[in-house]
Amino acid sequence: MNRTTATRELGQFKTLEQFIIERQESFPHSTGAFSRLLRDISVAAKIVNYHMRRAGLVDIYGDTGELNVQGEVQQKMDALAHREFVRALRRGGECCLIGSEEHAEAIPIRANGGSDGKYIVLLDPLDGSSNIEVNVSVGTIFSIYRMPEDHVGEVTLEDALQPGSKQVGAGYVVYGSSTMLVYTTGNGVNGFTLDPSIGEFLLSHPNIRTPKTGTMYAINEGNYNSFEDGLKKYIKWCQRKDKATGRPYKTRYIGSFVSDFHRNLLKGGIYIYPATASSPEGKLRLMYEANPMAFIVEQAGGRASDGHTPILQKQPRELHQRTPLYIGSEEMVRTAEAFLQGEMDLD
Repeated sequence: MNRTTATRELGQFKTLEQFIIERQESFPHSTGAFSRLLRDISVAAKIVNYHMRRAGLVDIYGDTGELNVQGEVQQKMDALAHREFVRALRRGGECCLIGSEEHAEAIPIRANGGSDGKYIVLLDPLDGSSNIEVNVSVGTIFSIYRMPEDHVGEVTLEDALQPGSKQVGAGYVVYGSSTMLVYTTGNGVNGFTLDPSIGEFLLSHPNIRTPKTGTMYAINEGNYNSFEDGLKKYIKWCQRKDKATGRPYKTRYIGSFVSDFHRNLLKGGIYIYPATASSPEGKLRLMYEANPMAFIVEQAGGRASDGHTPILQKQPRELHQRTPLYIGSEEMVRTAEAFLQGEMDLD
């Protein structure tokens, strides 16, 4: 393909910025500020992608030797991604508070001597970062809330502790064979692929709809012996042969939440990170992992719960709160819930 043909083909795609401008009127409290906030997030994602593509050539492999707030060893790319997203959001001026997996406390952003921004951004700067050294896809997850209308005074963590149903935007970036940004503002889900030749995210997956059911389940079966009985029965059910339902299902577990979720969103499937004996509240974080992905999957026609309660209805108590998670194709999640709640059993 010659350069002229390639340029003509690229011209058929909308850039993320063009798409945001066209949809701006449908954004909550449309003033242009929300559009600029999404732009700031996309800029940070491009910078993280740039560093990711140089992994192995520069010293960004390995850990920093420090523990993050989760008690996990912090990877160098975790710290870099956190720094770049905070920098972009601080510079943009539309954000008044940031909550990050890599920071113990919420980070207030003060512009011009006061908290001028109207949006709260909660994020996992780099999900699955321990997989970078073996070239496995990783990602960024973000969640956006508007400041409560009755807020008075300085912005605090309590302003961020809103249920997922209050989100005004959410998305993720997957850094894989290509880099994609997928987001929703409550009006459908759209995906954009980064074209490195022009440095722009281009609309490649408009109006994403996830299949009602699928043939894949993603779970770390190494923890099987610590699963509750209902989940064990569901897994056995998934493994049984049944032509009508397409079973046995395939196990597909990457170990990077964004990657597993992205595959299931497009192809159909269920992702499970349950409560276990050692982690009775699960491992994934409600505010910046489960909530944004639940918002996205529901906008795409899927479902998300903790096995009993819809994720978006859960009232958060703290920034780094954990939750079990069952997320993906609606029929598969409902079946898993039925086993957990004793409404289904193995024949």
